[in-house]
Amino acid sequence: MYYPFFDSTMILLIPALIFSMWAQFKVKSTFAKYSEVGAESGVTAQRVGRLLLDMRGLSGVPIEHISGQLTDHYDPRAKVLRLSDSVETSRSIAAIGVAAHEVGHAIQDQEGYSFLRLRNSIVPGVQFCSTLSMPLFLIGLLLGSLNLLNAGILLFCGVLVFHLVTLPVEFDASARALKLLSETRTLTQEELSGAKSVLDAAALTYVAALVMTVLQLVRLLALRNSRRS
Repeated sequence: MYYPFFDSTMILLIPALIFSMWAQFKVKSTFAKYSEVGAESGVTAQRVGRLLLDMRGLSGVPIEHISGQLTDHYDPRAKVLRLSDSVETSRSIAAIGVAAHEVGHAIQDQEGYSFLRLRNSIVPGVQFCSTLSMPLFLIGLLLGSLNLLNAGILLFCGVLVFHLVTLPVEFDASARALKLLSETRTLTQEELSGAKSVLDAAALTYVAALVMTVLQLVRLLALRNSRRS
């Protein structure tokens, strides 16, 4: 008998689960470490974000507060940069790095960075794919319908595309952030190394999400093929 949420193909996801847990631990521990290290400049992350935005002609982009930890983001629809509780008023290397990263996204939006535009354009479709892919696939398994299985897999590929496009967006934003912090001498070279460690750790979570999606797709293909044999 087939149990839809527990079968032998689940073993395929174990490496991704371990990687994801390690990535989450890495980003939290690295952020915590450098949250304890104040920048020599003594300015808050909010102030740094404001200065960097203004320097790039983005004075019309407001910086707002958002509750939570590491919920910082740039909203391309509202043209707003939002900083979280642990970042906004902090003077730490970690907070300044995160704020600069979000400024990097704002600059991407300003310049029409191709991967950001692509990611933003496919969000509605990805939400549709994410919502329907697994239910369709599960129904296909229960009914033994190859067409529904294939439809579920095809929709799930849309989720994979989103994660693939997200990687260059995040890496590019971090590269822009470090360059800005260096050019403006907001952080010293030693402090830049700490900020880079924080942003590199954060990037691992996006890599982990991609790995999980790839292995989930492999699992779906394996299940589909087992129904055909």
